[in-house]
Amino acid sequence: MPGTEVVDNSKIWRVPLILNHHYVLDYIQDQRYLDLTESLLTGNIRTPIVHLTNENICRKGTSCGYEGPGMLSTNEDKLIVEEPGNFIWAYKTPYIYGYKVEDKLEIKENNETLQKLSFDNIRNDTIPNHFVSEEQVKEWFERAAEGDEIILDYYLSNFNDGRNPVLPSHIVAYFGESVQEYMHNYTSNAPVMAYKNDYTAVEIGSSASTLGSYPEYGDAARAANAREFARRWNGTIVPPDNYASGKETGGFISVRDPKAPGGYASHGTCPPARALRNAVSAAGCPLPVGMTWAFHTVSYGYNPATDVKVFNTNEYPIKIIMSSSGAGAGTTTYAQIFHLVPN
Repeated sequence: MPGTEVVDNSKIWRVPLILNHHYVLDYIQDQRYLDLTESLLTGNIRTPIVHLTNENICRKGTSCGYEGPGMLSTNEDKLIVEEPGNFIWAYKTPYIYGYKVEDKLEIKENNETLQKLSFDNIRNDTIPNHFVSEEQVKEWFERAAEGDEIILDYYLSNFNDGRNPVLPSHIVAYFGESVQEYMHNYTSNAPVMAYKNDYTAVEIGSSASTLGSYPEYGDAARAANAREFARRWNGTIVPPDNYASGKETGGFISVRDPKAPGGYASHGTCPPARALRNAVSAAGCPLPVGMTWAFHTVSYGYNPATDVKVFNTNEYPIKIIMSSSGAGAGTTTYAQIFHLVPN
């Protein structure tokens, strides 16, 4: 980020002052009088930072002259900071795991054990709690078998601009709380838009669908599922050449259906799914995974949010906006697809 110290002056090699006396002028310009005095006394001088750096690095070694999360790089043997592009995305990747081992929770990072906790010591202040809570981990622990694992924390990896992975402790500092919240809502390995700037959202597809009445499945439950479908998909961003699903946080109401696998289905999700399918199609994207072109849109066996996947064939990211209005059989769901185009 701008203002970050990217050059540690103490680690710059010293060179003979007699052969590099022109560096004295740089020291005077940078008001490094104590360092200059030391150089005059020892006969050795550190190469001034300005001779080792270039774009977006100030004379004293801090990043400057741009906005957003820059990326450290080199150009012609000089250290530079590259300005961020309009869009930076990465993937929500498991980082810290918990294992049930001999009635203890063994927490590992990069296959190294960080700590072992008894059941009573599993607390929000002893475990990573950005994505899981004490209650969730204890519930998992009670039903887990020996050797079972649970993902406790995530990082961002495989950035589209090639930057290094960002560890869990740095995500908020680099990209803000909204990015961590987005990660919390979506499944493991989901694409995450970490940064976006200077773009225009252009609507390229829209559709709407009304629930209709099927009292044998309970119109109240169906309306709740339709609203939940819209909530789970609203705000989803799909980078180009990527698949993305809806949020994993939340739940659908299962309705008895002898025709469905297991005898239950999330009735009420097909009408909003038709709205999403038609809007995505209008935006030039293919039929989402887990959907059909039929009236009963969501394929049996697919979770309408986390198993259905939209693929973006556009040049830039797309954002899905969904909402609902009305009640009961009159519930209407609206879907819009916006193309995020750089200005």
